[in-house]
Amino acid sequence: MSNVEKRQDDHEDGDERRTLIWVLLINFSQALLAGVVGFIAQSTGLLGAGLDNLGDSFVYFASLYAVGRSATAKSRVAKLSGILLVAMAIGLVADVIRRFISGSEPVGWAMIVVAIINATTNLVCLRLLRSHRDEGVHLNASWIFTTNDMIANLGIVLSGIAVIFFQSQVPDLVIGVIVAGIVVKGGFEILSNAKEAKQSDSAESAATEK
Repeated sequence: MSNVEKRQDDHEDGDERRTLIWVLLINFSQALLAGVVGFIAQSTGLLGAGLDNLGDSFVYFASLYAVGRSATAKSRVAKLSGILLVAMAIGLVADVIRRFISGSEPVGWAMIVVAIINATTNLVCLRLLRSHRDEGVHLNASWIFTTNDMIANLGIVLSGIAVIFFQSQVPDLVIGVIVAGIVVKGGFEILSNAKEAKQSDSAESAATEK
């Protein structure tokens, strides 16, 4: 590799790191906001969003580790991301069942305000990630995470409106299940991408050895 190519790779890696750091900080802030308000407002939807953002934060931190490393390392990070998402979805469904049995009184307006704030910051994250989404399976996973978060937050806004209108916990529990489904879908999509990337890397390595 020439010095020019090395400098270019270092510059690209630096851009990736800066993007991931910003997205990590934004997601961690979202997790704190949604988690605290979700707990106080007894909202499964917000708790699920906060849990999802916390998982995203961990994954972005792991993705920082993968920057500048091999495709295999990036695939491992993406695989970890997928497994984590599926595990969080199972936990969220368990919380929905618990609240359905024991009861809850979600605060609709709190759901709406927090979801709008988080959806706005999701747009910022998507803008940051847009130019990097095709630079590795770990960054594509980040794009999937943020897209899922955007959809979930829009759903929480609608759920909050329904909670206020019907004076019922059911819309919040329903959005909790929907968020869990979105999380599972994203998790399996990431696992599939990681598997394909690993197979592609193995094939390229085998071809190089020949």
